[in-house]
Amino acid sequence: MRRKTALITGINGQDGSYLADFLLAKDYKVVGVLRRASTFNFGRIDALFHKYGRDQLEGVYGDLGESSSIRNILAKVEPDEIYNLAAQSHVGISFEIPEYTADITGVGVVRLLEAVRTIVPSSRFYQASSSELYGDVREAPQNEKTPFNPVSPYACAKAYAFYITKAYRTAYNLYAANGILFNHESPRRGENFLSRKATSQLAAISLGLASCLEVGNLEAKRDWGYAPDYVECIWLMLQQEKADDYVIASGESRSVREFIELAARKVGFELEWRESGLDEVGIDLKTGRTIIKVNQRYFRPAEVNQLCGDPSKAVRELGWKPRKTSFDQLVSCMVNHDLKVCEAMVRMKERWPNLPIDSFKSAFLREVDLQFDVDPKYNVETVSRKE
Repeated sequence: MRRKTALITGINGQDGSYLADFLLAKDYKVVGVLRRASTFNFGRIDALFHKYGRDQLEGVYGDLGESSSIRNILAKVEPDEIYNLAAQSHVGISFEIPEYTADITGVGVVRLLEAVRTIVPSSRFYQASSSELYGDVREAPQNEKTPFNPVSPYACAKAYAFYITKAYRTAYNLYAANGILFNHESPRRGENFLSRKATSQLAAISLGLASCLEVGNLEAKRDWGYAPDYVECIWLMLQQEKADDYVIASGESRSVREFIELAARKVGFELEWRESGLDEVGIDLKTGRTIIKVNQRYFRPAEVNQLCGDPSKAVRELGWKPRKTSFDQLVSCMVNHDLKVCEAMVRMKERWPNLPIDSFKSAFLREVDLQFDVDPKYNVETVSRKE
């Protein structure tokens, strides 16, 4: 039986690395599209090169902003399945770079679809969509029929990408599916995303490497799931007889405040909230230290206050099971990972006290990822902070 070939854009991101691991375990040949940068950005997939070898996993340079690179890659690779995960994916930053966000996150998708249509029309195409499409929500929970109401440049770009994918499916009979993913987190999440920012900073504070976590809207509610659970559903979408669009979510909504409270408990803090609004702070009752502050800088110009997905269609038609990993397990695995990173940093700081933390942090992140976070099935045990 011929080995399938999958092309993944954004392979070096959280979702791309987990999806690559998932597909490689199913004996796919995986080709990942990498955007050229001045520094090496292969940290999330280095372990996969070692595990599977470069015959099964290959990296190629390309960019959704350049049609010629996309077309050349498709002509060379001739993939059976294409997973478009690449994007400018930070909602807050999209307000600062709206044109770039629109070009890569939105127009980049039509560049890719045009190349698929003309070069590999038999390929199956997955487009990573987002719960941010629902924006200022009109109903809860949100499903595939809930009207979109985007309120950020990122969400507007994703709306274009969603509709152009549907349009190409209808007009050209391409196998093109949209996955509307609600928030999905893991130890591989970037530290500029709230979930990972919270776990990494709280771990650092508990070990004396940082002093305070600054956050924005504590009352915003999100449907948080575990990223490795979601990549299975992404794959299932391209294994059906006909392409369609699906919500991928846990079906449960939690506030930013709840996420932070749980993470704080897991690193040993006894958290109490004081004051209100922009003056609200989180105090550790054991020490009396202020470890959390609200900062207006981290509020978006337009807030999305509550998201909760209804994955019933994916459960019914794809046989997918949400909530394999509980909210408690999700936060535990992220805290566990970040504690290991910070503990390694403490040892290094003790050895070289004058060395700036940032100069060796990335090296430890890579070391911990290689040893601790290769397989998406690992890392969901409950942890407790040793006193």
